[in-house]
Amino acid sequence: MTRIPRDPTETPAKGAGKKNGRAARTAPAGEKETIVHGVVPSREVLMRFIAENPQHASKREIAKAFGLKGEARVELKGLLRSLEEDGLVEKKRKSLVRPGGLPPVTVLDITIRDVDGDLIGRPAEWLDDDGVAPAVLIKQSSVARAKGKTPVGGLGDRVLAKIFPAKERGGPAYTARIIKVLDKRKDAVLGVFRATPGGGGRLMPIDKRGEELLIDPEFIGDAKEGDLVEAHLSRIGRYGLPRAQVQNVIGSVASEKAISMIAIHAHGIPHVFPERVLQEAEAARPATMAHREDWRTLPLITIDPADAKDHDDAVYAEPDSSPDNPGGVIVTVAIADVSWYVRARSALDLEALKRGNSVYFPDRVVPMLPERISNDLCSLKEGVDRPALAVRMRFSKEGRKAAHTFHRIMMRSAAKLSYQQAQTAIDGAPDDKTGPILDTILKPLWEAYRTLTRGRERRQPLELDVPERKIILKPDGTVDRVFVPERLDAHKLIEEMMIQANVAAAETLEQKRQVLIYRVHDQPSLAKQESLREFLATLDIALAKGGNMRANHFNGILAKADGKPYETIVNQMVLRSQSQAIYSPENIGHFGLNLLRYAHFTSPIRRYADLIVHRALVSALGLGEGGIMPEEEAALDDIAAEISTFERRAMAAERDTIDRLIAHHLNGRVGEEFDGRVSGVTKAGLFVTLPAYGADGFIPISTLGRDYFIYDEAHQALSGEKSGLGYRLGDPVQVKLVEAVPLAGALRFEMLSEGRKMPTAMRSFHKAGRRDRTGARKRPGTRPPRGRH
Repeated sequence: MTRIPRDPTETPAKGAGKKNGRAARTAPAGEKETIVHGVVPSREVLMRFIAENPQHASKREIAKAFGLKGEARVELKGLLRSLEEDGLVEKKRKSLVRPGGLPPVTVLDITIRDVDGDLIGRPAEWLDDDGVAPAVLIKQSSVARAKGKTPVGGLGDRVLAKIFPAKERGGPAYTARIIKVLDKRKDAVLGVFRATPGGGGRLMPIDKRGEELLIDPEFIGDAKEGDLVEAHLSRIGRYGLPRAQVQNVIGSVASEKAISMIAIHAHGIPHVFPERVLQEAEAARPATMAHREDWRTLPLITIDPADAKDHDDAVYAEPDSSPDNPGGVIVTVAIADVSWYVRARSALDLEALKRGNSVYFPDRVVPMLPERISNDLCSLKEGVDRPALAVRMRFSKEGRKAAHTFHRIMMRSAAKLSYQQAQTAIDGAPDDKTGPILDTILKPLWEAYRTLTRGRERRQPLELDVPERKIILKPDGTVDRVFVPERLDAHKLIEEMMIQANVAAAETLEQKRQVLIYRVHDQPSLAKQESLREFLATLDIALAKGGNMRANHFNGILAKADGKPYETIVNQMVLRSQSQAIYSPENIGHFGLNLLRYAHFTSPIRRYADLIVHRALVSALGLGEGGIMPEEEAALDDIAAEISTFERRAMAAERDTIDRLIAHHLNGRVGEEFDGRVSGVTKAGLFVTLPAYGADGFIPISTLGRDYFIYDEAHQALSGEKSGLGYRLGDPVQVKLVEAVPLAGALRFEMLSEGRKMPTAMRSFHKAGRRDRTGARKRPGTRPPRGRH
């Protein structure tokens, strides 16, 4: 029951491709259609144009390319809308692209040379529908290189590139032109050393996109069989394997230190600060009172995780004494003034942009800024003078924001508390630190939180229940346990106050007509909405049609599933239907939070986007030094694209590290049985999560049994053709671990559960006959080989 998108050459949808009731002209089958300037093209021609011109495929540019004006533009708009509704195109920023196609501007890692010596890159953080990073041929003109007109990339570099569909068949599907070299990797690679007869060795790549390297006997250093080593390329020829020299032995590949280092190298995350950056950080001196208000007597406090090393936000709340706001509250949020220390185009700034954000692993943090800045000068330490940007917000008793003002201040934190410590005090068991401030600071904060909650309930942001697991390591770096931390009101209090501060920052910069980087989250694409709608229909849950979806529509679905056996699966499917939040200088609002404007302001120590917003506020409000520069404003499109990519890079690295840690932890338990839950259903098999460990593994469809299993996309299920038994997303199952590959972070399971009886409607569909990839009914007895569907 896999949903097949409408073929571009078939009859247009009702109302599409017509003008004054007359069908749009199409060419006979097998003939190339004639394009008439000023006439709306057919769906086939339009799809071909979008595929071949991803960088010039906005509605305006399409109309211009085909010479469309007046009513023809209206007709084009309807045709494009029908293509979106059918899932044949999707909108990325302002342009339309084919679903699954590479974005017109993409970050590539140059990994190998082909047989002709040309460079081949692969997207850094993008996979196609089969989970594979497609190959991209790097076009570098020798003439342009000689004249220095274009950036030159080399093996191992990370580049920002313009993507084009390949014109020649038989090779990579894409070609690329380098816009900018983001990271010269200096020929450094990470791999596992394998000794070979004769005293030399080979370096086995930790990334499946990499290639083996030869290591001559004189260059193996202290490397031993199975060691994770860092090597430098010593020679790259047009033919044969490149050669390398071992530079650093990290240790056994099974060690905790090696596991996170694999992710750091595999994703190209800069983790060593250049000397000039460290020198600049050490030379920094405490901020002065110039252009600052003295707020050191205001009892702002920090509330963070118990193991936090830096503290970049502080809060305070009090009742509003103004007679025109009865029952209202004043909430103050102060954020470390990183913009004072990290100036545009400085060594610190360039390195921070190169990293984009801090990356958090179970055993370490790769910070965006050196510790001298992040853990010292910009950390809002208890009882120490620290510079900050603060926003003071007035809320009515209903939780509506009435006004806000920004201030550049000098503050002194009155207390450093953990979430658990603050919550325990509010729950009636204060300790020596929280007792003296319970009535004066903590209770007013909780009262303000209750006020803000009224506003949140009216706003109705998306309320997904997605538990976040945390790994606790033993002293030797191996996994001790995996658990889901309790979500306290203290967490929600800080979260809601940070959201309101972020909204205030975006509003102020808009009012001042100051360009900025927004945090945007688009509504789900029409194709994803349709897939979710088909799935929900199998549970007798309706999802209204139409492009104007709101977050509360999804909340209604989650409420209907609450407490039902399928609650988990519905949460997962709603999550999968959502778009990914990104950074952009163009505002489209934040769908998930249900906000018209939103910017990241509250974590400039660990996110470059927040630092840009701080600089923009300093300039827009005339708050002194450290404002945004004209060249930064001109480059916000590129900056937003880069840091969005770096955010995805960090998320992938963190996820890969957890997968490797868990696979290493379970490596000695092959053959044991575990309780699991089906977390993914594909044509190739089932993904199963072990809730006790937060680990995912795979069960190939060929190992499920002797029955012929059919993939049902709408029901997210695999069901046996003869038995009617099958497995569905969210089903609890018993599995046996048959393989663990720590280096790849991969687990493979064997299914022990028999499966459950599939719904009658599903069995009826299968008895009615399967359909091929075009949607046509297949003749009895014509089915694909087992395991290849």
